[in-house]
Amino acid sequence: MSSFSEQPGQDTRPGDPRFFHRSGPFTVEQLAEVSGADFAPAKAGGKSLFRGVAPLHVAGPDEVSFLDNRRYLPLLAETRAGAVILGPAFADKCPEATAAFVSKSPYLAWARVASAFHPAPPSTGFCHPSAVIGKNVALGENVQVGPCAVIGDGAHIGAGSIIGAHASIGQSVEIGERCRIHDHVTVSHARLGERVTLFPGARIGQDGFGFAVGPAGFETVPQLGLVVLEDGVEIGANSTIDRGSMKDTVIGAGTRIDNLVQIGHNARLGRCCIVVSQAGISGSTELGDFVTIAAQAGLIGHIKIGDKARVGAQCGVMSDVEAGADVIGSPAMPFREFFRNVATLRKLSARKTESS
Repeated sequence: MSSFSEQPGQDTRPGDPRFFHRSGPFTVEQLAEVSGADFAPAKAGGKSLFRGVAPLHVAGPDEVSFLDNRRYLPLLAETRAGAVILGPAFADKCPEATAAFVSKSPYLAWARVASAFHPAPPSTGFCHPSAVIGKNVALGENVQVGPCAVIGDGAHIGAGSIIGAHASIGQSVEIGERCRIHDHVTVSHARLGERVTLFPGARIGQDGFGFAVGPAGFETVPQLGLVVLEDGVEIGANSTIDRGSMKDTVIGAGTRIDNLVQIGHNARLGRCCIVVSQAGISGSTELGDFVTIAAQAGLIGHIKIGDKARVGAQCGVMSDVEAGADVIGSPAMPFREFFRNVATLRKLSARKTESS
């Protein structure tokens, strides 16, 4: 007999306690404070304590749900949720038994409430006996080190940080407070700020792709810089960031890098950038603050992308991009120009088909 609590193909309820750390319950006043939303109580009673979050169609009276898309209004009308986070345009659509948390940024409010119920588990402070700790390693207060992790000589791990199973922290690496280094991560030649998260399989600080061409073939150029990850950076699973050649590779504070991203040596990313899966940023390229690089985009080296620029999916960027610009295509061009070209090609193709 199967031990699964759900039938194959069925979704489990969100926040399964076997997998996710849980907190709460919380009062409506606490949730309103956490979310920053305005609270409108239910018209017909309602719960005073909430124990979790769930989608509209399965949420119960002691759970909080979320709506930010008009197409789901029918589900709102039928929900049994005790409270729903939504925008001002939908505030009057709540059922009588459902309280409303009204926010101009409902998704942000939802993120805060969901994080309150499911915070990241804190460090246990336990160092597994199979971990290998080098000489002159400084472990801050309450650092957790997982099974078979290796921490090289002279490394510094800040208070409250977690080093996952089979992670490898190289010689003299500096990791700030409350960082989360997940399983099978390798970090070398790097300095990490506070609250940095490296997801499983991330590779930080390996040699950059630098070589000279000699008469007998390629000769490796020593890569003598570091990787600097500033406060609050998150690096996705199996992403790679090469250390600099003569200067550091720098990822600015708050930047989020998705899974399977490659960042070359000497690249410098500003604050709060977004780099989506399978994108590649070549060496010595500079991104300003709040830049977005969409999936599978490729940037050649030694170019500059201005603040708040957006690079579309599968875009090939071969020259500088001005601040605030939106580009797409290969070679990259402004959005409007790209789609005008597409429309022109379609018309030409249609005429050729008709004439033949």
